[in-house]
Formats: sequence, C-alpha cells, structure tokens
Amino acid sequence: MKQWIEKYLRYLKIEKNASVHTITSYRTDLNQFLNFTAVEQQVNPHQTEITSIDRLQIRLWLGALSEDGLARNSIARKVASVRSFFKYAFTRGAITKNPAHLLIVPKPEKRLPKTVQVEEIRRMMELAGGDDPKTVQDRAILELFYCTGMRLSELTELDIRDLNLIGRQVIVHGKGNKQRIIPLGDEALKACKIHLNSREELFSSRTDADAAKALFLAPKGQRIYPKRVQLIVKEYLMKTSEVTQKSPHVLRHSFATHMLDAGADIRIIKEFLGHANLSATQIYTHTSVDRLKQVYKKAHPRAQNKSE
Repeated sequence: MKQWIEKYLRYLKIEKNASVHTITSYRTDLNQFLNFTAVEQQVNPHQTEITSIDRLQIRLWLGALSEDGLARNSIARKVASVRSFFKYAFTRGAITKNPAHLLIVPKPEKRLPKTVQVEEIRRMMELAGGDDPKTVQDRAILELFYCTGMRLSELTELDIRDLNLIGRQVIVHGKGNKQRIIPLGDEALKACKIHLNSREELFSSRTDADAAKALFLAPKGQRIYPKRVQLIVKEYLMKTSEVTQKSPHVLRHSFATHMLDAGADIRIIKEFLGHANLSATQIYTHTSVDRLKQVYKKAHPRAQNKSE
C-alpha cells in the first residue's frame, strides 16, 4: 500500500498541480491511516497490502479519530483524503473494489472566523516599524497578508517577479496553480519597496537559486517557509491583539471582514480570496452581521432597555 500512496502523491503533484500544503496534508492523513491498519493487522506498515483494506477498517479508524477528540472538520478532511486515494487506486487497477466508495463525509462545523480589530492592526504595523532588514521584511509580510488576504502558502511561494510596483499589483499562485491578480494599497506598496531595498542583506552562503528569486527569505538566507511566517505573525499578534487564534489565516479573515464592513461587494472579495465558490466567502457575512448588531445595540436609543 505504501508504494500506491507514493504514486498517488506524485499524481497529485504532476497531474493535478496540487499545492505543497495539499500534498503534505494528504501524505499525513494517508500515512496515519496506513499505520493504523498495520497495527490492526499486526504487520509492518510496509507489509500492508492495499487489497487487504476493507470498509470496516476505514470506519474503525474514523471511530478512533473521533474518540481521540479530533474536530469534525479535521475528520472530514481525512475522509476526503482516503476517498480520493482509493478512487485513484481503483481507477488504476490496484483494487477491484473501492472500500471508501460509500464513505460518508462528516458535516463540517460552522465556525465564525476570528478577526483582528482595525486598531489592533494599526498597532501591529507600528510595532513592525523598525529599519533593520529583518523588521522591514516582517512589515512587508504583515502588510501583504492584511492588504491582499492571500493564503500562507501563496505568500511563501511569491517571487520578486510576481510583484508589480508600477502596476501596484501582485500575482498570486493559488490552489490548483490558478493565478489571480490582487491590487496593492499604499501601505503594502510602500512596505514592499522598502523591503526590496534591503532584501539582499538577508542573503547568506545558503542562498540558492530559488532563494535568490524569492520575495521573502528565512533567517539563514533560504526561501522563507510556512513555519517561519507563522512564528512572525504570532509574535506580533501576541503583543498587539487579544484574538485567540494568532495565525496568518486570521489576517486573511480580517482582510475579508473589514472589506465587507466597509461596503465591498462580496463577489469582489471572493475573487480577492481565490475562492472557487461564493458559499465559501459568505461565512464573512455572518461575522459582519454580528458586528452590525453590536453597533446597533450600543448606538440606537431604543435598541435595549435602559433600566436593565
């Protein structure tokens, strides 16, 4: 089964143009499932045959994940990984019957996105106002996240050529290798210009050809990687915001919510975020409605009983 997992991951990369993040997630899910079945069959994972997997083993694995307290959304993703893998194996003739064919995907939980307040964003940018190359790069990263709403994987894959300072825009390579163009605001544009002036000071002996064309660099001169960006964002949010989730995705959520609050058309926000369907963007309308209710309750003279 191990060799079929590797074939499937190569298929995702070469034929489906899947992102690094997607391939990593699928690899984790499938190897986790492989290890579980190996324990159940009392064999080494490398000895597990793909033809030995049945629907019961998949259901037992999902039951174990649920008992471990894994969130419904995470289980749903793992079900999708396993279903896609066995569909691939079936169409390639590795198995004669697909054990995941009728597998039901758990209904995902609807959680409202966490956002950072506008004033907290302002304080965060001020905190990243130093003039050393590292802090200058931090400011450019933060401004790009909040100005464009791009994903973490999209930011780490940016090259210098993707940035068009004259046209005031950036080309983003999204899921499925789909490109989209996002305009840059004054602050993000300014931060990127300053960063480009000092960027080469971040080079080192480990700066290879890929890093030399990358827009952002890690401390040792290589192309910046997701974990490093996550640490940068967390560091600044820890000092300026009380939001419980301190990650790059929170800045993406904040971008969309603040745009919607200011009256932007949700269809335009959908294009900015790179969502395939409008339904994925509509979750931000719930956040904005909640905020409108709070404002109404505080501002309108008859919104609440003053004697309470």
